[in-house]
Amino acid sequence: MQTPDWKYPGKVLFSSLLFVLAGTAAGHAFDINAGVTKESGPFDLFKFGFKAYKNGQKQEAVEAYRYAAEKGHTGSRWALANMYADGDGVVEDDFEAFKIYAEIASQGVEPGSEDTGFFVNALLALAGYYRKGIPGSPVKIDLAQARQLYFQVASTFGVPEAQFQLARMMLSGEGGKTSIQQAKKWLNLARKSGHPGAMAVFGNLIFQEGQSARGLAFMTAALDKCSPSDCLWMQDLQEQAFSLASEEDRRVAIALAPEIYHQPE
Repeated sequence: MQTPDWKYPGKVLFSSLLFVLAGTAAGHAFDINAGVTKESGPFDLFKFGFKAYKNGQKQEAVEAYRYAAEKGHTGSRWALANMYADGDGVVEDDFEAFKIYAEIASQGVEPGSEDTGFFVNALLALAGYYRKGIPGSPVKIDLAQARQLYFQVASTFGVPEAQFQLARMMLSGEGGKTSIQQAKKWLNLARKSGHPGAMAVFGNLIFQEGQSARGLAFMTAALDKCSPSDCLWMQDLQEQAFSLASEEDRRVAIALAPEIYHQPE
């Protein structure tokens, strides 16, 4: 579980707190540190939960996070939501995760707050859920809401992933009007922050506009930084452009690609 890099109405309905197995004393639930109990402060519970998670004791981590979350600890809510979203230590439950993310989002965040990262990540998670919906739940596809959430995170917090996803929605007309120029603006901002996906799509757009060498260079550079889940579609874009480019443009692109991540414009 990683700490975030920077992240609406709805009240969380936490699951019943059934933490103590039959025949186990309530005070014996926390084994890593006997000094931590359900009555401990929220930050102590959060630290215990994180330590338990890192040690592979995920049931104890969930327990600690739940107690801390009930005491208003945002980081614990975020960690618990992630575990539900991923089915990590609990049965996967996207609707339960959605409710917790919505609670974090509904609280807002003060400028400079240490909870800003959790708030932003909650907004991103909600945007993803609205974009796809959650089958069998009240959460239906709402592309306009997803686009608005991405815009909020992209514009207010400058998060590259939000800028990238917003641009993709603008390019396809999801949740609003199609706007290639606005999409290019957001892609350019995200790729300047080193976002590989934004770099690949931005490169493809300018390649299609006639900037063959520069566009191919961006797509080639993106392949060096892509995550395993994204490399395939980026490679397809790059290979298609490479097959259409002239030999001269290919040579120029290959020479430019290593310097792309250091170019501000």
